[in-house]
Amino acid sequence: MWACGPCAAGVRCGIVLYMDGKPICAADRYILRGDTRLTTAILYLLAAAATAASYFADRARTVQALRKAKASLLNILPEFSVVLGLVGIMLTFLSPALIQRYIGAGSGVPGLLAASVVGSITLIPGFVAFPLAASLLARGAGPTHIALFVSTLMMVGVLTFPLERRYFGRREAILRNGLAYVFSFVVALIVGAVVGR
Repeated sequence: MWACGPCAAGVRCGIVLYMDGKPICAADRYILRGDTRLTTAILYLLAAAATAASYFADRARTVQALRKAKASLLNILPEFSVVLGLVGIMLTFLSPALIQRYIGAGSGVPGLLAASVVGSITLIPGFVAFPLAASLLARGAGPTHIALFVSTLMMVGVLTFPLERRYFGRREAILRNGLAYVFSFVVALIVGAVVGR
């Protein structure tokens, strides 16, 4: 039996995992190196435990909440499936070299501008934007560029500008979008400084 010892990060977690018959440190392999499988499993377990606790506390309200959640999921499923399909097709045709060239860490200011423009004119829901961002990062995009893409995607609305103008007025809509665009660069630069790229 392999005894858990401090890993490269000095963590003594007590979790023994085996890969190819050899013991590995769970904290070093899964938590500190960015592998999200363990984190995802923990979140699912917490959600299941919270649902069970809610069920035992108030059965009727929990069943009602689960029915509403099911209806919401079925409501967004068609849109979600289409967008995920389009993202999958796009990632199939965009090679890592192409992604690195245009929005990689070495693409500089032109890459940042490209990421900000694409983010500003794209209308994608958040639940699709973040997995897309993770896929682009895995294929060589720069963290600063992805932070800028996601920030402009969430905050700047070129396609929704006519609706904003109608409800808030032209001046306010331009001001809000302009400030959001500038703030997106601030966020991206902070992310770039924190992750070191």
